[in-house]
Amino acid sequence: MAEGERQSPPDSSEDIPPATQNFIIPKKEIHTVPDMGKWKRSQAIEKLVALLDTLDRWIDETPPVDQPSRFGNKAYRTWYARLEEEAENLVATVVPTHLAAAVPEVAVYLKESVGNSTRIDYGTGHEAAFAAFLCCLCKIGVLRVDDQIAIVFKVFNRYLEVMRKLQKTYRMEPAGSQGVWGLDDFQFLPFIWGSSQLIDHPCLEPRHFVDEKAVNENHKDYMFLECILFITEMKTGPFAEHSNQLWNISAVPSWSKVNQGLIRMYKAECLEKFPVIQHFKFGSLLPIQPVTSC
Repeated sequence: MAEGERQSPPDSSEDIPPATQNFIIPKKEIHTVPDMGKWKRSQAIEKLVALLDTLDRWIDETPPVDQPSRFGNKAYRTWYARLEEEAENLVATVVPTHLAAAVPEVAVYLKESVGNSTRIDYGTGHEAAFAAFLCCLCKIGVLRVDDQIAIVFKVFNRYLEVMRKLQKTYRMEPAGSQGVWGLDDFQFLPFIWGSSQLIDHPCLEPRHFVDEKAVNENHKDYMFLECILFITEMKTGPFAEHSNQLWNISAVPSWSKVNQGLIRMYKAECLEKFPVIQHFKFGSLLPIQPVTSC
């Protein structure tokens, strides 16, 4: 290149750290749910939380009705009918306009994630539908890889709060519960994600989640312990009797082993069970076509 054609070197001031920069070894900062306030969340995360806040408010606006039966309050059907009517509008508040064509497909998973209005029940299949709802939002680019921590500990945690309120307000039946031999009447995924959150915890070990004092002191910070607290609020009697599977898990020596075992259990007890998967919906974003072997 000729002398006159030489370009001036690019300004590299942004690439070279200032002389006064104090370097540190990177470390984990997100240890508990409240720490999420440090994490920069996408607008989609905030919009999803707002969507769930709306569902929560609708529960307050649809009180239970007086009826002879103790379980399955019929007011739930009124609440669900409102969601069924407004689901696409709710999803449209999260999905940008250039992806509007995806709204009807994604909205199906939202409607499927809150229970069954005929039986007035809720179970792990409905929970899986919410996971599918989030997966669809990831596949169309609304949620990003950077959102992964907030997806679980912000959005899914808020979803759990709303579902627990539904279950308590309308006395919903557990769908397909295995009773004392099941992990939990209603949920499974928060035990997987909650146990992963506790891996390498300096103090809390699996044996501590059957300790009432440890649960009461730490449940606000750890998803797994929040699940345990909800169980003890909903059930009476010795923990070993009403939640035998969890009692047995408390004897596992480490959270990493708990987590690995729960993933295997979820595959066997939820993803590979016909009574659960028979209700799952498939579309263009989550097709049923088998994976082609490499």
